[in-house]
Amino acid sequence: MFKKKPFFIVFEGIEGSGKSYQAKRLYNFFRKNKIQTVLTREPGGTPGAEIIRKVILKDYFEKNKKIKFDKFTDTLLYMAARNEHVTNKIQPSLKKKKIVICDRFVDSTIAYQVLGKKVPFQFIRNIHKQILRKLKPDLTLILKVTKKSFQDRLRKRRTRNRYDNFPSKFYLKAQNSFLKLAKNKNNYIVLEASKNDKNLEKKIQKIIKKKLNI
Repeated sequence: MFKKKPFFIVFEGIEGSGKSYQAKRLYNFFRKNKIQTVLTREPGGTPGAEIIRKVILKDYFEKNKKIKFDKFTDTLLYMAARNEHVTNKIQPSLKKKKIVICDRFVDSTIAYQVLGKKVPFQFIRNIHKQILRKLKPDLTLILKVTKKSFQDRLRKRRTRNRYDNFPSKFYLKAQNSFLKLAKNKNNYIVLEASKNDKNLEKKIQKIIKKKLNI
């Protein structure tokens, strides 16, 4: 029997890994079981953070490279959005003993900004000390996919944003970064998501049931 308690779940993975879809499916599972749950995302999640998200996305669509954000400016925008998100949504929800499901969190910053754009890890770590206040996910689910799978999914998307337009080698590098972050850590689980079917959904539910004693 589920005893009401806060629990922070994060879905991580590259574009086309199916993380957003599986996050929504898990959210529906909790709702069906009448468990108070919040589904959110990064960057974004609150009105203020969503405004910052639009600024970040717009920058990547501008054709005039002279107005491209410097990598530190870009990173600081992500951090600003995260501060709004943590302060106004994640922490208040956890204090009310709700389940929080987040599509991307800190590991995406490490995979994309630190390992991808070479922003110093210490730079991000110092900011996180202030805005996270020891907040950590209770469980991080990393969805791993083949090159063909994520390429096919991205090709089929009707609307595309900055995240969908990088070269395949960038995504493969980012995926390897996620896998390294998960290595030898108890609160990380890597799942093969190339099919992204009912079996994966059931596997995730099984993991959650065990973790939360549902």
